[in-house]
Amino acid sequence: MPAAPPLHLVRGNAPGLFWYLTEPTRCALDVSEFVATRAMLRGAPSGDGHPVLVFPGLGAADSSTVMLRRFLSGLGYDVNPWGLGRNIGPTRKAVDGMHALVKKVSDAYGAPVSIVGWSLGGIFAREMARDHPHRVRQVITLGSPYNMSDPVQSRAMPAFSLLSRLHIPKDEFPPLESTRPPIPVPATSIYSKTDGIVSWESCVEEPGPRRENIQVSSSHLGYGFNSSVLWVVADRLAQAEGTWAPFAAPPGMARLYPRAA
Repeated sequence: MPAAPPLHLVRGNAPGLFWYLTEPTRCALDVSEFVATRAMLRGAPSGDGHPVLVFPGLGAADSSTVMLRRFLSGLGYDVNPWGLGRNIGPTRKAVDGMHALVKKVSDAYGAPVSIVGWSLGGIFAREMARDHPHRVRQVITLGSPYNMSDPVQSRAMPAFSLLSRLHIPKDEFPPLESTRPPIPVPATSIYSKTDGIVSWESCVEEPGPRRENIQVSSSHLGYGFNSSVLWVVADRLAQAEGTWAPFAAPPGMARLYPRAA
């Protein structure tokens, strides 16, 4: 069989229409599953108290990440919202605010921060890691199309374009992900092939030292509530600073994690 092309050369199609139309229903199921598995999630790896930032997706605010942040706080992390209002894209307020937030929280704790970013929030998180590698401990992205090669790969592009007049100038946008080296901190990309908003191909990169792609079954709107996603986030954050090993599903949970990209 011929070798598969490198991920950065794969041009994905738009997310499936069925998955898109069923996003709200499947998100509700993700929330229900979270409620039903809370006892199991109490057994997730505990934290060491280091600071964690959580960035919401396009069109969302900190209210969308309340459940995720409460879960992580319950594991012992000092969890911080992004506190910049609704995420309407790379406005000057958002860009400057994220830089200031990473510096403020890292300096306050005297330690690097981990950043969990949902969708567009994950793209922002990766940029913070590139600009502040000594202040960012690791990045975990949830359905973040940072490796998008074609606008058709995200159903959020019309909304993003509509808001573009509020964004920073195009010449300040970072280069395409495929033209740059991997981010300089450990990176975990969580993606779903049933994501109805962004194509899964845009959410992954070539695996390598300190970077991995983990497949789950989740709606795009439900990443922050999906129990299999939450377990991965807890597991990745629990790694001791300066160490890294690929994710391994705990006994009895392997079926929740199909083979990664």
